[in-house]
Amino acid sequence: MSYFSTSSHKAATPMPAVNAMQTGSGLRIALLGYRSHPHVGGQGIYLHYLSKALVEQGHSVDVISGPPYPELDARVNLIQLPSLDLYAVENPTRALDFKHLFCFADFYEWWSKLSGGFGEPYCFGRRLVRYFKKHKPHYDIIHDNQSLCYGLLELQKRGENIIATVHHPITRDRDIALQAATTKGHKWLINRWYNFLVMQKDVVQKLNHVVTVSKQSQQDIAEAFERSTEKINVIPNGIDTDIFKPQPHIKRKQWQLITTASSDQPLKGLSVLLNALAILRIEFPQLKLVVIGKLKPEGATEKELYSLKLIEAVDFRSGISTDELVATYAESKLAIVPSLYEGFGLPAAEALACGIPLICSDGGALPEVVGDAACLVRAGDVNQLAQAIRDLLTDEDSCNTLSIAGRVHSLQHLSWQVVGERFSDYYRNILTNARSA
Repeated sequence: MSYFSTSSHKAATPMPAVNAMQTGSGLRIALLGYRSHPHVGGQGIYLHYLSKALVEQGHSVDVISGPPYPELDARVNLIQLPSLDLYAVENPTRALDFKHLFCFADFYEWWSKLSGGFGEPYCFGRRLVRYFKKHKPHYDIIHDNQSLCYGLLELQKRGENIIATVHHPITRDRDIALQAATTKGHKWLINRWYNFLVMQKDVVQKLNHVVTVSKQSQQDIAEAFERSTEKINVIPNGIDTDIFKPQPHIKRKQWQLITTASSDQPLKGLSVLLNALAILRIEFPQLKLVVIGKLKPEGATEKELYSLKLIEAVDFRSGISTDELVATYAESKLAIVPSLYEGFGLPAAEALACGIPLICSDGGALPEVVGDAACLVRAGDVNQLAQAIRDLLTDEDSCNTLSIAGRVHSLQHLSWQVVGERFSDYYRNILTNARSA
């Protein structure tokens, strides 16, 4: 297996060590992602839009990522760090070849998967350091997207300017999963899988520069990882409002709802929405739900669909293109974000930009993101969510008001251009301080 490959419109050759602060030119920036699926989970989406925004600010940007790889703007260079990618393998037990025994990262990734752990972030860090030792590339800024691996600390010790975005502390995901667990064995497996949090906490405490996407996440990171809020900068996510926008030529389906959720992740609140849907279909039997995400066969969500007699009323769609996603928003009557907690909430921002009336929970940072442009309900409250959906289904004027308000809010507050400008200023401030230290 070749561990360093590139996929780009320009060669990924190491650049000469020219200080961009001295030349006044754009910066050389590396964005990191241990896995960057272009349509699921948000990490690949963040890398796509942030890299594009930075290029448009005049910077030269490489994305260094493990699989699945992101889809990037043509001006952004992708450097691939292949892993075993065991979640894409039909039989992970047989995924380890003899040659992999000579690579600790490969063996650790394989053994972690088989023993119930999640070793991808740690292994990405080892491969990242090896790439830097072999190719010796020069970057003014190396910006990590929540891998929070030990490799970042090693690169920082070597004099690199390392920044990490922590969207929210994954401790939240773990704690909510533990609350939903019904047996001691299940709780043990959850704790085993989230064992990487020990590494993340250590790395967050020792990095010089940490960024998050909301004031809510800033507080949560400070509490979970014991890092002062004064040492956590807030730069929100953004939305490409040229892509995520209303599609007036597409007719809305009166009884179609849309949500985005990773199946069997309690944090996303899909179970809350399904129970609300079951209540509403007694009154509105035509009501359907489109879930942007993948249904896990024989998982908790599938079992709940059968239990609530919703298996024919819910349509899961995964791997769709951005254009298809925008079209699905446009044809839906309402968007629902029922998350129990969000460090930011990209699906909420997408819905606002598309001009679809939005109902979302007050979990985490969602009130920060949507402002007055959405209908807020208590996180986890099935009856309140059902009532909010009922109200909007029967009130066209309120739907129109929310539709307009959402689009205006996205244009004024959720622009990737603004995010790119803020990161550019932040990067240059770091370089100025490093130069004067």
